[in-house]
Amino acid sequence: RRANMPIALQLALKARATASANPVARLYRQVMKEVPRILTIYDIDMPKAEAQQAIRAKFNEYGKIKDDRVTGMLIEKGYMDLEETCLQHTQRSHLLRSLSLNIEMQGSARKRLSADSTIDEQFARGY
Repeated sequence: RRANMPIALQLALKARATASANPVARLYRQVMKEVPRILTIYDIDMPKAEAQQAIRAKFNEYGKIKDDRVTGMLIEKGYMDLEETCLQHTQRSHLLRSLSLNIEMQGSARKRLSADSTIDEQFARGY
């Protein structure tokens, strides 16, 4: 059954099965290695360095987490996201949103406006 699996899935299974002293670094290296291919597949006009900087920012965002269970879950989620992106299950707009370095407000906070909002603030909410 494994012979019919896509390459990306096989790589993730191999990486999960291999014991590593630092699985986060292993995932990071694998993601960085796939960046040029992903930019080509999705036809994203973004320099490789900028995409890598956005990915590095995502890794640094979770760098303070010390719980091994949560770290393991995030690593698994990272491999799943990498597989889905390589297999083109991710939409281009979703990938662009995750590669953007803009600070996005979460949930209903980004839709909230005050009574004296300017027209620029109304259009700058970022949908």
